[in-house]
Amino acid sequence: MKEKLQKLLNNSYSPYSKFRVAAIVTMKDASEFYGVNVENASYGATICAERSAIVSAISHGYKIGDFDSIAIMVDDENISTCCFICRQLLVEFFSKDSTVVCFNNKGESKTYKISELCPHPFSIEDLK
Repeated sequence: MKEKLQKLLNNSYSPYSKFRVAAIVTMKDASEFYGVNVENASYGATICAERSAIVSAISHGYKIGDFDSIAIMVDDENISTCCFICRQLLVEFFSKDSTVVCFNNKGESKTYKISELCPHPFSIEDLK
């Protein structure tokens, strides 16, 4: 997985922050969907790699319950986790036991469960 992520980092469009991020979502049927961060001069229009990959899977017809895991790599020596907007999407589409693997640019990683990254999620249950 880390080799795929390292290659995918080259597709990041991050001229402002220079902080390249790549993500691969793996579905329960073993299909993979790729995403990279795409920045914009209007920072609010920027999309994260994680959201890019998740939206790609949805665009291909996948639904809640189809998502298995996500792997993320940042082009930095530090291992970073998802921003909170991305965590909200993880809560929406993945189970609380799904795996999130976060890599740095050296290939070192830390693995989390969604429930660890989002211990007090806001979900559809809160809207009932």
